[in-house]
Amino acid sequence: MSGAFEGERAVVIGLGVAGAAAARVLADEGADVVVSEAREHVDSSADLRGIRVHLGGHQRRHLEDATLVVASPGVPPHASVLAWADELGVPVWGELELGARLTTVPYVAVTGTNGKTTTTEMIAACLRAGDLDAVACGNIGHPFPVAAREDHDVLVVECSSFQLRMQESFHPRVSVLLNVAPDHLDWHGSFEEYAAAKARVFANQRGRDVHVGNRDDATAAAISGAAHCELGWFTLGRPAPGEAGYVGGELVGRWEDGEEMLGGTADDLPAVRADAAACAAACHAFGVHGAAIRGGLTGFEPGRHRGEVVAAVDAVRFVDNSKATNPHATLAAVGDAEGVVLIAGGDPKGVDLTPIGALADRLSGVVAIGAAAGEVVALFEGRVPTRTAASIEEAVRAAFRLAPSPGTVLLAPACASWDMFRDYRERGERFAAAARDVAKVDA
Repeated sequence: MSGAFEGERAVVIGLGVAGAAAARVLADEGADVVVSEAREHVDSSADLRGIRVHLGGHQRRHLEDATLVVASPGVPPHASVLAWADELGVPVWGELELGARLTTVPYVAVTGTNGKTTTTEMIAACLRAGDLDAVACGNIGHPFPVAAREDHDVLVVECSSFQLRMQESFHPRVSVLLNVAPDHLDWHGSFEEYAAAKARVFANQRGRDVHVGNRDDATAAAISGAAHCELGWFTLGRPAPGEAGYVGGELVGRWEDGEEMLGGTADDLPAVRADAAACAAACHAFGVHGAAIRGGLTGFEPGRHRGEVVAAVDAVRFVDNSKATNPHATLAAVGDAEGVVLIAGGDPKGVDLTPIGALADRLSGVVAIGAAAGEVVALFEGRVPTRTAASIEEAVRAAFRLAPSPGTVLLAPACASWDMFRDYRERGERFAAAARDVAKVDA
């Protein structure tokens, strides 16, 4: 039996997780596949048998006779190799477009500046509680094109702005826009372009499709209001008819058939409460009943590096929120907490860090790290005890010395990790290890 891409000559740009997966899927679907990778050396465990790989930089000759180019999410839109493809008239797809061309089952799409992974995992859990074979995929680490070829009832796709920008036929049954704040401006060029990419999550939705928006986020709500399909909403406040929100700390859905209590999450961080409300609205739109939503949310724990307590010394907690890679996420991570010493800094990705300066009156201290250390210091120096550190280990020790008792040392950097670490996971792991070392010394 011939594959979906039989006879195509596909060139995949980038050999990261998404690129390697795209190359394998295309080859398995009958395409003649070439991979072009900018790096000289790549440590990849992917099965690349039968696939030609060019390392050490993209060259125009790599596109010879190409009928299709698939770009990995990290390839910027202004990259020369994509301009060459455009000049040659070769279609350029991203991971979402490839997955959309292959999937035969409905899917829910989740995007936003923050909270995507947690909400995606929550929705998948609730769908499974409703007796559906659901899997989380996309930007969450399990590539959408791979999941599209697996046997599931429904897919829940986490979508980054990079991925959304390179799609034409991605058509979820239910889409969710959690929030929108400046991020990845170095890649998109402007906040307007970034917001436009987020809006593409519902670009192909029509009629009875449902888009779920955030009633509390003015920018996101305005974007969601432009959707050409049915609209659902979530809020941290009291929900209006047809919305999911909170009454007395209880998650409630005010659906067409009456008000439904969906679970108590009053003690969670505001960001997690918002994710749960978005999940409830999306699952209801997909047709999942309240009992399944309650079941899926019961006992749900966010993934690692998203507010995880990794150590405690006396009355000082060490909290790893390494996934807080922009100011909006850092503000949410601090929330209403008191006695917090914040570790912040890294690669700012072209984003203005000024908003986190609003925390100065509430923080007990700040330790600045990475390429943005100077910018972080400028925001807080003279307003709150401020230190700089050359490593995450040094930062943890300095933060502990500043922390009150009771208090919290919080890693919520407002920046990407690439200037000092492989990724946010390595940053979080090293923070946790350093915090445990402090605990051992104190013991």
